[in-house]
Amino acid sequence: MAEITLGNKFLNNQVTRFILSAGVGFFVDISAFYFFYNYLFTYSRYVIFSFEISNYFLSLSISFFLGVVVNFLITKNFVFSEAQSSSFKQFSRFTAVAILGFFANLGLLEVFVKYFGFYPPLARITAALSLFFASYFVHKFFSFSLSLRHHAPGRNNKERN
Repeated sequence: MAEITLGNKFLNNQVTRFILSAGVGFFVDISAFYFFYNYLFTYSRYVIFSFEISNYFLSLSISFFLGVVVNFLITKNFVFSEAQSSSFKQFSRFTAVAILGFFANLGLLEVFVKYFGFYPPLARITAALSLFFASYFVHKFFSFSLSLRHHAPGRNNKERN
């Protein structure tokens, strides 16, 4: 029988794998946000299609998308690989949740920057961490359609190698 190491036990936990995958997506998002905010969109306001947009909104729009794509790919293949629905359906649902998450992040970002005077990259981190735990349950039960009954003891609990 294969020896069970602490590392294997750690990676067999779905929540742990979700935290790791979300962490990678979060790192991509935050790194891109910092780069865009500090080096690419250096003016405080931009006019796009007659709309005035802040540099942190523009930075968030691009960095969030990059983080979502990376997070979806890792989450699909590393966290919820037992999901039966099509990749298109999973990505569509994941993206729908991400769009809601984008507006929640934007709202929190606005509050932290405008009302609390946070430096926008720090406000971005704070907003993302504030919404993290809700996203696990939304993705598990909606994006990847994994109900509680699929995880009952004795049912479909295959040991991962």
